Amino acid sequence: MLALIMAGGEGSRLDLGEKPLVAVGGKPMVAHVINAFQEYGCHVVVAASPKTPMTQNWCRVNGIDVISTLGEGYVEDMVSAVKDLGEMNPLFVSVSDLPCLLPDIVEKIRIAYRKSGMDACSAWIPLSLARDHRDILYVEIVDGTDACPVGINILRGDRIDEEQTELRILLHEPRLAYNINTRADLSYVNSFFRHSPH
Repeated sequence: MLALIMAGGEGSRLDLGEKPLVAVGGKPMVAHVINAFQEYGCHVVVAASPKTPMTQNWCRVNGIDVISTLGEGYVEDMVSAVKDLGEMNPLFVSVSDLPCLLPDIVEKIRIAYRKSGMDACSAWIPLSLARDHRDILYVEIVDGTDACPVGINILRGDRIDEEQTELRILLHEPRLAYNINTRADLSYVNSFFRHSPH
């Protein structure tokens, strides 16, 4: 199964250069996400943009397939990347700032998706797990719980331009709350890595 890692954003709030390459636990945060999907058995492609040229270089040096997008926005870049890849099967689409992601979480999402029979799947966590609610831009009720999306989806490549029926899976996984948008987030997650080996 293909995993498309979206790594084309500026990371302006973090202000430490290209966000995917910011070091977390001693290696670029995008490397943690790549490793989780690769260890699960996915073929990984990183979608980078003109805003992340060093990320593209890092991928090439490290033997990671990379595709260039225009940097027009997350959804726009995702759609164009899937089309350019010619991917017709279901694929993972993931943000690049979930450095605590593990293969078993990837597996839970895929199993739930396959059982659902739906076109698409999105992963959510309870809002109560979010460290800073001020960063949460989108909240919905999933399984009777206030929840926020974590940025991992499965979509059908052959219907990438269409609205797809979607399973929303609620995961009680604190690791999925460790996304990085600010320097405070970065400090917190690095502390987590120091005290809890990944």
